[in-house]
Formats: sequence, structure tokens, C-alpha cells
Amino acid sequence: MKRLIITLAALLAVFFVTGCGSGNSAKQKLFIYNWTYYIPDEVLREFEKRFNVSVIYDMYASNEEMFAKLKAGGTGYDLVFPSGDYVSIMIRENMLEKLDKSNLINFANLDSSILLKIKYDPGCQYSVPYNIGVAGVSVNKKKIPQFDKSWKIFERNDLRGRLTLLDDMREVLGAALRTLGYSVNSVNPEELQKAKEVVMKWKPNIVKFDAEAFGKGFAAGEFWSVHGYAENVLLEIDSSMRQDVEFFIPQEGSAMYMDNMVILKTAKNKELAYQFINFIHEPQIFAKIVDFFMLPSINVPARDLRTKKPSYEIEDLKNSEFKEDLGENLELYNKIWQEIRVGK
Repeated sequence: MKRLIITLAALLAVFFVTGCGSGNSAKQKLFIYNWTYYIPDEVLREFEKRFNVSVIYDMYASNEEMFAKLKAGGTGYDLVFPSGDYVSIMIRENMLEKLDKSNLINFANLDSSILLKIKYDPGCQYSVPYNIGVAGVSVNKKKIPQFDKSWKIFERNDLRGRLTLLDDMREVLGAALRTLGYSVNSVNPEELQKAKEVVMKWKPNIVKFDAEAFGKGFAAGEFWSVHGYAENVLLEIDSSMRQDVEFFIPQEGSAMYMDNMVILKTAKNKELAYQFINFIHEPQIFAKIVDFFMLPSINVPARDLRTKKPSYEIEDLKNSEFKEDLGENLELYNKIWQEIRVGK
């Protein structure tokens, strides 16, 4: 995820929370490496207060950035929040601590139907799910009063110059693969070639591939429909505009993500890391997290404690699939994506 544009206020909050000021040197420290402001500030503060510790919170913008830093020797972190496909990579690279579930009593709060779909770490031996999400489509209903809840919205020539697709190879090719009825993890060259042809049909209608500013552009009225994460859009628009915005997951399905909490094998504060994971899945704590991001809750008891309606529910993901590690087939995707970007 991903997937939020950090504000100055949030930066200041993180600076304050991480104990950059004086007076925290004697406290035990938990070193977290996570997506940009991916935990509400109040949750971090509550953990610090309850356990009388300091949280040192560093941020990354992509799984690739996180992985590259850790492989290059970026040590000192206890907890990291990789997406599912990178969990499997980090397991293979022997980077993760195998979990002792007896230290995680709140693991029982997780939706068992979701856990059964996890292929990147069967049985969650090395990872605990944090948030589930999916990229879909946001529409300004004032500008586009009639539309089908389908990826085919990007085929509409009447919307040319008012659309954006994510600048994300797996998300865009995943959308095209689902449009054709194929898996978002297909490594069949013929299926991928057909998916490329679908994207090339969409490409003339979009302004650009954009994974950073699409929410701002949508809020400003520059774009009328955008491919991306609901939280990016809903946290950018004015409250008065919300009634005119609809986010949908295309009927064909999409590429899902599951971000996870993992303890690094090199972690120095493993006991505190276990306490943090367990704390996150306390129902009242997790309810604050999903309320903040307006995401569906994978924590079952937390669903009754939410105070905000999420952008979508678990059942809306029935036609979507988790992205999996492509292994050696990643190069096949890279080649096709490069051809799409250069217009070949």
C-alpha cells in the first residue's frame, strides 16, 4: 500500500512519535520499517504508552525499495510490512523469523476464509496479515453519469484524456488478464500477449500511467476516472465531493494485495515485535486502523467495532486474486511492460 500521499502534518506526527526528541534514550525501542504512514499515529502512541517503549518508524514507497535496502545491508529493523509476493521472496532468501504462534493469541481473530487463500506463506508460518486491499476504479459521477462497473471503461473513446491507469506493471497487466478471464498471475506467453493487446487498446484513452498523483488530479477535476486505491482518492477529495464519487472493483476482478507483518531474522527486539503484532490485532485497535484507511477488516471481531463504512467489503473481492511471486517469469512481464510503455 501503499499507497498514501504523506502530508506535512503526518510527517511531523511520525517525527514526534518515533522519539527523535530527547528523553527516550532509556526506553526499549522497536524499529519498524513500513509503507509511508501506514499506521494511524494514535495507534503508535497507544502502543508506546502501554508498553513504555519508543517506536522508531522508517518508511518506504515500494516493496522493491524495502527489499533492496535490506539486501544491501540495511539492518537494525525488527518489523517489516511486505506484500504477499515479497513475503515469499523473503522466506526464500532466509530473511524471516519463523513465528511462534503461542506468542500471538490475537491471531485467532483473523478471518479463516482469507487465511485459506494465502499461497505466499501457507499456514502463515512467517507472516501475519495486516491489511487486505485491491486496486479498482474511481469515477466522478457528475462527469460520467453512466458507466459499467468494468475495466472496459478504459475503452471508452468519449473519455479520452480524462483517464489514468496505475504506473504499476502487475496491476495493469493483472486488470487486462482478468478482463480476458485469465489469472493475474498467468505466466502463459500467449495470455500475456493478449493482455498486452488489451492494454494497448486502453492506452490512447489515458492521460498517463500514474501511481503518485492520480488522487490529487481526480480531486482537482483533471481526471474523471482513475485506476488506483480507494484510500488515495477518498483522502484527497473534499467531503462535499464524496457523494459524487463512486469506487468500484470491476466485475471481472482485480489483483489483490495483502500487506503483512514479519519479524526479521536479524531482529534484536523479537519479544517486543511479537507484542506489537499481537497489539495490532486487538479488535479495538484494528478497528481504528481500518476506519482510518476505510479498508475491509480481516479481523473478524473488529468488524463490529468499526465506526466508518469501508470502501468495499471482503465479499466484494470474490473475483479478485492475490498477486504471487513470479520468480523467473518476472522478466517476461518486464519485457511486455516495456513494450507497452514505449508503444511497441
